[in-house]
Amino acid sequence: MSIGILGLLTGGGLRRSGRILEFWGGFLPIFLKYFPFIAGSPVATFGHVILGRCPRHLDACRPHQLIHVKQYECWGPLFVPTYIMCWFVLWCVGKRPYYDNPFEREAFDKTGW
Repeated sequence: MSIGILGLLTGGGLRRSGRILEFWGGFLPIFLKYFPFIAGSPVATFGHVILGRCPRHLDACRPHQLIHVKQYECWGPLFVPTYIMCWFVLWCVGKRPYYDNPFEREAFDKTGW
């Protein structure tokens, strides 16, 4: 949420979508472009907070991101380290750390992307 608030303070926006807070704009496009493990992504989920470059990206990616919200609810504080561990192992064995990550695979499979 701190990164989302930084986005707000730098000219971004905020909206509530059900039980989710969605932040966009301001500093967030830069954050999403360079932050490790999500670099280049138009959106990223952290618990019940979704950060996006703009409202259009949030709308387009919402179904996928809501799967990640459910994963956070299931895994709790273990989600991020487990996601990163999967990312690292996949990278070490020459696979695609993002697309082959089981957390991403679940989100893609359940949303038909």
